[in-house]
Amino acid sequence: MTEKEILINRGSETAKNGFKNEDFTIDEFNNWKDSKLAQLWLKAMDYDLRDIESVKATKVKGLFKADIQVEIKIEIKLKSLTDIQNLQVKLVSNPKGFNQVDKRWLKSYKELWDIPSDVYKLLQYFTGEKPPKINNPRDTRRMFANELSEDEQEILLKFFNDNKTLIVNDILKGRGKFSAEWMLVILKLKDTDKIDWVLEPINKVLNHFGNGEIFITPRGSFKIGNITIQRKGGDNGRETANMLQFKINPAELVK
Repeated sequence: MTEKEILINRGSETAKNGFKNEDFTIDEFNNWKDSKLAQLWLKAMDYDLRDIESVKATKVKGLFKADIQVEIKIEIKLKSLTDIQNLQVKLVSNPKGFNQVDKRWLKSYKELWDIPSDVYKLLQYFTGEKPPKINNPRDTRRMFANELSEDEQEILLKFFNDNKTLIVNDILKGRGKFSAEWMLVILKLKDTDKIDWVLEPINKVLNHFGNGEIFITPRGSFKIGNITIQRKGGDNGRETANMLQFKINPAELVK
């Protein structure tokens, strides 16, 4: 990456107009003529500002992408044509925190990835759709991955390994016309107006988070590279706690 690319693809700025929620990003794009941030983001997407006539940003939710903080469709009218870019935006307040990028019922993932019945059953124990089948589990509601037998652990690890590319693409990029082409990460620490940001092509994001070993963590979750796979939990004990979720630390891209 050249020095120019580094300067364009990441930076720091004071959020002069406030930074209350995800709509901040949409407002910046729609006010691109006066927004230094939006101008830098557009340059990072390889646009020449002199060629842009208008920018219209709207919040969308793609058919095959769930539970992202905000996905933006940006319609850019150039002097010669109209271009559309889809961005995922991650707002982060803790540089060491984790951000949920996808969360669904196992049944939905089964349909999406054609999960075999033996793998599906083991994942039901993992999420709590099925109660533990062992004596004295660490959690009476579910089983951790390292509480399954070694053979069962290998079955799950093999499934994730065989389907790694498909899984990583679906949870980070999505499918269809709303699949993300970029990820914009905005880091704003509490009690400050300063924000740090990075805007990366989605393929670079896929490589950063998806490349790496597939293994079971000491806490009994799964890892695909820098992606954590775990039972959702929480929700005051509601049934939705048994959903499967995928998490990343978007701030890794800002560093």
